[in-house]
Amino acid sequence: MLALSPRLLLPSVLLAILLFAFWRPGDGPSEPVTVLATVAPSDKRIAFSFDDAPRGAGAFLEPDERPKLLIEALQTAGIEQAAFFVNPGRITAHDNDAADIAAYARAGHVLANHTARHSKLSSVSAGAFLADIDAAETWLKDKPNYRPWFRFPYLDEGQKDKAKRDAVRAGLKQRGLMNGYVTVDASDWHMEEMAIAAGKAGKVMDWNALRDLFVESYVQSAEFSDDLARRTLGRAPVQVILLHETDLAAMFVDDLAAELKRQGWAIVSADEAYRDPIAHMEPDIDFADGTRTQMLAAERNIGNRWYKRNDQKLAKKLFAERVLRD
Repeated sequence: MLALSPRLLLPSVLLAILLFAFWRPGDGPSEPVTVLATVAPSDKRIAFSFDDAPRGAGAFLEPDERPKLLIEALQTAGIEQAAFFVNPGRITAHDNDAADIAAYARAGHVLANHTARHSKLSSVSAGAFLADIDAAETWLKDKPNYRPWFRFPYLDEGQKDKAKRDAVRAGLKQRGLMNGYVTVDASDWHMEEMAIAAGKAGKVMDWNALRDLFVESYVQSAEFSDDLARRTLGRAPVQVILLHETDLAAMFVDDLAAELKRQGWAIVSADEAYRDPIAHMEPDIDFADGTRTQMLAAERNIGNRWYKRNDQKLAKKLFAERVLRD
């Protein structure tokens, strides 16, 4: 993988000089005075997750090339256990998708439910949605490294339909499934869509700039969510980053992990994340859609809940200015 560009954000907390000696003739003692500066350990923890596996063709890689590169990048990054939220309805007998999903599990990562066909709860009935969950569960439940977690496609938990939301929440409990929350999002799926469109249009993209934009956006989102969680809960829960099984993730996830570590983040397993108390919180708000921290903040009337680069107009502007070349 390419080395990080110097254009990436510098760490926000720099290690202080651990040993510094001051001595001037005639000023105080004749021996140098040692000044020790200590740095408190960071409580910022983050786990990685990937939605929509298996995903369709991306902008740069062949379909079977992406899973291999992603597994290698996760290993390089020191991400020992990520969670892959799977759509088994996309798997057919005419592709290698089932083998690719199995390869993620063999590499130590865990598999969880994302519905069979990526249903959107606000667009279907609660019964149809639960049936799609059941179809995915039938395929998943006997697979190695399976976890009884479920993530809502589009992070759509029913939006304004509380009755539908509550019916699905009850259905998940009956099935022994936990809501696989996320907190950190920078819309990598949209960045991928823009890259695909640019490639089809024959536009030239700056690889380094694309990598920098991807990494920078997710690091900013992690810091934003950390601040939001502290303002909302008064503590730092384990953050869960939402990525998708995209070409961009496969190419740049090791760069992202390296920059997060430089910013003081500790990468933890998905298992550790879903043991955090935030995993069991069920915000009761009028609009059930978005990350767990956003919904908890809305429940508590905490302001500034939305990370700005998830606005598609701003994202398109940044992509055009920084990635596209004439």
